[in-house]
Amino acid sequence: MPFIGVLPERMGLFSPQPIRDVAVSDAAAWRLNPGHRRIYDKLELALAAGLRAAPCGVDPRDLGFAADETVFVKPIINLAGMALQARALRADAIPMEAGSFWCERLEGVHSSSDCLVRDGAVIWHAPTRGSDIKDRERSIYWDVGVESPEIEPAVIAWVERHLAGYTGLCNLEMIGGRPIEAHLRGSNGFFDFYGPGFMPAWVALMDGEPFEIPPPVPGGLVISVFGTQPLTPQQEALIAAAGLAAQPDPHTPDRIAILRCHDKSVGLELCRALRLLP
Repeated sequence: MPFIGVLPERMGLFSPQPIRDVAVSDAAAWRLNPGHRRIYDKLELALAAGLRAAPCGVDPRDLGFAADETVFVKPIINLAGMALQARALRADAIPMEAGSFWCERLEGVHSSSDCLVRDGAVIWHAPTRGSDIKDRERSIYWDVGVESPEIEPAVIAWVERHLAGYTGLCNLEMIGGRPIEAHLRGSNGFFDFYGPGFMPAWVALMDGEPFEIPPPVPGGLVISVFGTQPLTPQQEALIAAAGLAAQPDPHTPDRIAILRCHDKSVGLELCRALRLLP
């Protein structure tokens, strides 16, 4: 199958099929895009954005941090996704951890932007914003298809600066308008909300065929139910009453299920009923 890296439970979304190989996972994207794979180096991404960062082993206090300031530690390259091994630590408690780095902790809106790119220029943008309410730095829900006039110019400028000559789908994740991760694929969990024109346009772009630019994203909410125990009967009843189905998530540690809701007001009410939000 030309789409490479599709999870079995998501196969139904990926139609039509492209003629050429197209990456859906980071591992496939790294392999298929040798000219642009450097963006997966998150330390270089941070330094290029002007952030204070260094490999573990360099003491943050030597770069001006106070001992009790918080920095973020994570792998320099992580093709497994899911914020694997990422955590916030005091500047005086950074481990001597091979393959990891620390970076100043950012504050502000957490955004995830998918872009269709043709020869290094953004031709379509799908903006998504993470909720302010977090579970250990992870957004409880993602608001897909939000207006983002404060973010879009930064995304377009970043793509032009770092992806010259690239054609395909990419994702840029930012906090407070500063990049924290980049991917040569899209946020596959959000594709349900991109509308019927997205997949055919992406496939035609990759195959060099003419296509119409998709309209703005209709939107919706992607809700994470975090925990270590299965959904209770009461939770299952609340989810069913909202007209939703819970997708089990065996891939992300301590995320029980993913809920997708096209009606944002219904999704927010469900979050409150499940006590995911105050």
